[in-house]
Amino acid sequence: MSEGAMDWESLRRIVTDNDAEGRSRVLIDGSAAKLIALEEAGLAEIWSAKLSEDKLLDATDRLVDLDLVLEPEAGSVKVRWFSVAPEEEGKSPEEIEAGAAFAFGAVGAAHCRVDTTRHPAMHKTDSLDVIVLVKGAVDLLLDNDEAASLKPGDVVIQRATNHAWANKGKETALLVAVLINAPG
Repeated sequence: MSEGAMDWESLRRIVTDNDAEGRSRVLIDGSAAKLIALEEAGLAEIWSAKLSEDKLLDATDRLVDLDLVLEPEAGSVKVRWFSVAPEEEGKSPEEIEAGAAFAFGAVGAAHCRVDTTRHPAMHKTDSLDVIVLVKGAVDLLLDNDEAASLKPGDVVIQRATNHAWANKGKETALLVAVLINAPG
């Protein structure tokens, strides 16, 4: 494993539940439900729930039976870890574009790449995303602006805007995201 590389196996998710008597307990204590990783970049699903009263407390680990996709379903929330690897020097623009196209295609999100003029990883989802940088540093790129040098503890409220994450450092960045897609 290279310096700063993600150890996906060390990430732990704990999901709580109530038993039949209404007493709290641990439902899941383990690794990610789904994982896709290529070299140092990756995405690991933590939890997904429908945003209706009768489904919000459903104890089913819905991610086990769902394909790994970038966007939450309409009326759902997703929680995930994701990492952004340092940008590799010496890669051609064609190689970078091919990598981004592959990555978004692998999570059913090729259609989210609406305008990649600024960066090949630019994408837009129909969701409100709450993103917390846990480790490393990244820049948030937008069409006409950017938030540079985010550090651990910084929070981004990403509101259905075209964006990309760029890592100009030497260490893989780890982020946690809560993606909310309003009922349709």
